[in-house]
Amino acid sequence: MAAQAGESIVITKDTTANPAPLGLLGFGMTTVLLNIHNAGIYELGTMILAMGIFYGGLAQIIAGVMEWKKNNTFGTTAFTSYGLFWLTLVGLLLFNKWGWWEGASDNAMAWYFLAWGFFTFCMFIGTLKLNRALQTVFLTLTVLFVLLAIRDWTGNEIVGKIAGWEGIVCGLSAVYAAVAQIWNEVYGRVVLPLGPMNK
Repeated sequence: MAAQAGESIVITKDTTANPAPLGLLGFGMTTVLLNIHNAGIYELGTMILAMGIFYGGLAQIIAGVMEWKKNNTFGTTAFTSYGLFWLTLVGLLLFNKWGWWEGASDNAMAWYFLAWGFFTFCMFIGTLKLNRALQTVFLTLTVLFVLLAIRDWTGNEIVGKIAGWEGIVCGLSAVYAAVAQIWNEVYGRVVLPLGPMNK
């Protein structure tokens, strides 16, 4: 719309930082550490639970709110949802231990992981318009959730260990996507490629 006589047009420029690396690192590092446990390398302990609450959980929720401010529906939905995923997962582990509620059965946990797998697959379809790095994160995460569901339905420890190693790859792909965005911005050039954007 053209400005009328005596009127001025004010253009607001968004100068806020990119919150995606924070969300990706919160997701990626927590995913790597949990899946080192799933791969059978160390026990499930307070380190993983604390990461799930504070970095995987709260940091991703903060990133999701920041993406909302940037009018990024995909980023808002992804980071907020996966932040709350980590908080619900910690809740499922702790509520029973604290005597608040009966623990979830393996069958219930399998459906829980399958539901998150379906959500992640839907988000993966959205990444087909984004870069290859994000496509890798969401595709490997979809596979991870399906493997975890199969593990809980079958009780197959080998599937659980495969899920662990696959989850480490998934988490590292998110760390790569985060570091690439940070380095590329800091250096003002492509240091680590993210892959082409599909139009």
